[in-house]
Amino acid sequence: MNHAARSQLDLKLPAWRSRLLLAGLLLWFVALAARAFYLQGLNNDFLRKKGESRYSRVIEISATRGMIVDRNNEPLAISTPVESVAASPADIEITPEQIRKLAALLETDVGEIRTKLADSQREFVYLKRQLPPEQAAKVVELGVPGVFLQREHRRYYPAGEVMAHLIGFTSVDNSGQEALELAFEKQLAGKPGSRRVIKDRLGQIIEDVESIGRPQQGQKLTLSIDTKIQYLAFRELKATIAEHRASAGGIVVIDIASGEVLAMANLPTYNPNNRGKFDPRRTRNRAVTDLFEPGSTLKPFTIAAALEAELVKPDSVIQTAPGQMKVGNRTIQDAHPQGALTVAQVLQKSSNVGAAKMGLALPSETLWKLFSGVGFGTPPRSGFPGEVSGRLRAHKSWLPIEQATMSYGYGISVSLLQLARAYTIFAGDGELKPVTLLKRDGAVEGAPLISPATARELRRMLEMAVGPGGTAPRAQITGYRVAGKTGTARKLEGAGYAHNKYVSSFVGFAPASAPRLIVAVMIDEPTAGQYYGGAVAAPTFSRVMAGALRLLSVTPDAPVNNVALPPPNAPEIKEEV
Repeated sequence: MNHAARSQLDLKLPAWRSRLLLAGLLLWFVALAARAFYLQGLNNDFLRKKGESRYSRVIEISATRGMIVDRNNEPLAISTPVESVAASPADIEITPEQIRKLAALLETDVGEIRTKLADSQREFVYLKRQLPPEQAAKVVELGVPGVFLQREHRRYYPAGEVMAHLIGFTSVDNSGQEALELAFEKQLAGKPGSRRVIKDRLGQIIEDVESIGRPQQGQKLTLSIDTKIQYLAFRELKATIAEHRASAGGIVVIDIASGEVLAMANLPTYNPNNRGKFDPRRTRNRAVTDLFEPGSTLKPFTIAAALEAELVKPDSVIQTAPGQMKVGNRTIQDAHPQGALTVAQVLQKSSNVGAAKMGLALPSETLWKLFSGVGFGTPPRSGFPGEVSGRLRAHKSWLPIEQATMSYGYGISVSLLQLARAYTIFAGDGELKPVTLLKRDGAVEGAPLISPATARELRRMLEMAVGPGGTAPRAQITGYRVAGKTGTARKLEGAGYAHNKYVSSFVGFAPASAPRLIVAVMIDEPTAGQYYGGAVAAPTFSRVMAGALRLLSVTPDAPVNNVALPPPNAPEIKEEV
């Protein structure tokens, strides 16, 4: 080996370079150790979350929706547990063949399943909601990793179409959509809870780790409705609409002392247990949301205003001959010219001329105050969503013809519930009672509007309207004294009134000696020939009131032979409409 080669072998690296390399390695190991200590000892949330994301899940515990029951604790809406099929796209392991089988079991499209499972970042998606138990079991048998069952609750309505307009229904997410289910959503729904669980690769829960929040169950809602009276009212309303080939109808039953609504039925109706598409025309609670001109059922209020103003007395005579009168360029007329009638007979015979003369003799403000005081023009505040206020114009804008027609129920619009509530001033010694759809304990005080003496006089007159010679003898009930008033009004159509479309109504109460119940009936567009309130609505009132009084064990206040119907060939007492 020559001298140059030996010199190169003798060369050594500088000592500082090796020390620098050693120091760098040591610092690297120290940094790694510090980082490991920091992640595993001081701040281990990140790694723990990453690890838990592979097996740990927080799932929602749904709150059971509160029951809705009637006044006797009969269930009207209950929640039953059902299974829904869900999946975790992040964990899903599924073959094309399994997708086809799953779609067939769920009765849906393969494309829809693939779309729901496409986003691998999602941890939860519903594939099908609220399945029958046997169908859900077949899905589990497929054994698809990431597909699992989710417990939910489905609303069931035992009374079906009979209570549909009152109770309403819920969505697939169990939230109220109509009627009382919507109005009391906060009270019924409760609050869901949550819990942490460990799931295996198939999406099945293998361990319940902890409860994060307990669910707050929904509260029970107790209604004022009496199921037996409701079924009675619905049955009779349905029979009347079929008999007279009417397009719709409604009925309301009110307890006079407490203001509780014991029944409220409407037709046409729907089945809330059928989760298909609902026809909006069938879901309306017509007794609360629809308006109509009340016709002659408003005459008692005109007479009450005249009595309170001391304009007339019950035996004051009003000349109605020749059965018609001119107001401006308009003519008001009676179906049967009667001549001289007492105030009581004006109501008994339902004279438009007599009512109009009393109405025009009053200051418009006096008449308006009573109409407004009994609730016309304002919502009845029953707690039902969507209740209407009706139409009552300010008295300063009334023309003479408008004041005259309003005296017998034209030019003013009300709901059936408003009209039934207004009659509490006659049945309850002059007090207007607040109505409710929730159960109350005992009687409730009302707002005094007319004197007890005036209320008693109106009761006597309304009894005459139901008796022989009145417009509603078919409203009589065996064993009970009845008071009430018929109404027959032409329907508005375009800019005027239709000549062949009517609303037939009757509002009354019994027993007349100590009133317990008010029943209001409205039949829309009867087309079978009869359309007067005394022929169409009054018999329905009689059957419902008779059944309700007996269900409540109300003591009769008349002999069993009290009913005095006119002879079959007797001319019908008609109302001019």
